[in-house]
Amino acid sequence: MFDTKEDRKKMEDIITRFKDEMKKVRTGRAHPDMLSGIKVEVYGQFMPLNQAANITAADATLLVVTPFDPANIAAIEAAIRADQSLGLNPADDGRIIRVPIPPLTEERRKEIVKNASEKVENAKVALRNVREDARKAVKVATEMSEDVKKRAEKDIEDLTKEFTDKIDAEFKTKSDEIMKI
Repeated sequence: MFDTKEDRKKMEDIITRFKDEMKKVRTGRAHPDMLSGIKVEVYGQFMPLNQAANITAADATLLVVTPFDPANIAAIEAAIRADQSLGLNPADDGRIIRVPIPPLTEERRKEIVKNASEKVENAKVALRNVREDARKAVKVATEMSEDVKKRAEKDIEDLTKEFTDKIDAEFKTKSDEIMKI
């Protein structure tokens, strides 16, 4: 009998990565994960922003970034401003950085949904790659009868469909959240 546990684990990992990517997508509300992809150059090396500062959402329209070392405030502010995909304009008062989250226009919302749909397609491609690898493993398995191979291929296909549906559901939820005013 063909075991799909390993393929299921790979697909679950893809879903986990996809959900993490979706957390970074801007929805119009302030959320600390919005800044999780930003790298800051401090002490001569690049590190994720959350390792150089504490990020909190003061309210739905404001993020507050508190550097662990106030000497890095200019570098952190520059890194946030440099990320054009977010379109944020931080301001510092010498010890903290305030990042106002401007309301999204209809055009910007559609652009964000389009960018998120690219992440959906990347996740689906990764699922299809896992499916193809599993199919190849079934085809080269000499100890299996044709009936068992057919059943294994159907199981693989069902597994792929299950995880594709999960991706679609996650994207629909996120796109509804983005388009909601």
